[in-house]
This record gives sequence, C-alpha cells and structure tokens, in this order.
Amino acid sequence: MLNSPSTVLDKKKSKTKYPEARVIVLDDSFNTFQHVANCLLTIIPGMSKKKAWDLTIQVDKTGSAEVWRGNLEQAELYHEQLVSEGLTMAPIEKT
Repeated sequence: MLNSPSTVLDKKKSKTKYPEARVIVLDDSFNTFQHVANCLLTIIPGMSKKKAWDLTIQVDKTGSAEVWRGNLEQAELYHEQLVSEGLTMAPIEKT
C-alpha cells in the first residue's frame, strides 16, 4: 500500500531533526534603503520587489524585520550572504 500511515513523517520528529530558524535584519545608519532592498531581492528566494521594500521600511521604522524563516542550514546561508553584503544582522534565532 503506497499511502500507508507508516510512511507519513511525524511532525514532532521532523522538527527535532530539522530545526527551523529566523533570519532578521537590523537597522543601521550606513546601509541605504536601495542596498538593503536589493540584497533581500537577490539573496532571499521568492522575494518580490514589493516585499523587499516593505521589509526594508519595516527595518527602518521598527529597528528589525524577519526576512526569512525555515530550515536552519538555509537560514545560516542567507544570514552569511546578507552579512557579506554589509547588512547588520541579528544572530540567527532558532525556533
């Protein structure tokens, strides 16, 4: 039987095995809106221009914005890439 219950992954076990994390950009006084938005657009998968600008404005107004959430390994990659572009980042938050 292809759809037997034994082939379904237990969500609790999956989360334990594959921890999730949040990638958060912090406000600073040296990165321009354009630079932050461009970085988000080119580094974060599925990012639209509108969402990149909305998140950039959120960073400016509130001091931070969660720009991505998901698998820890991917979060580490995006975090590293954003840091290498000069963005000010919060430490990765595991969820």
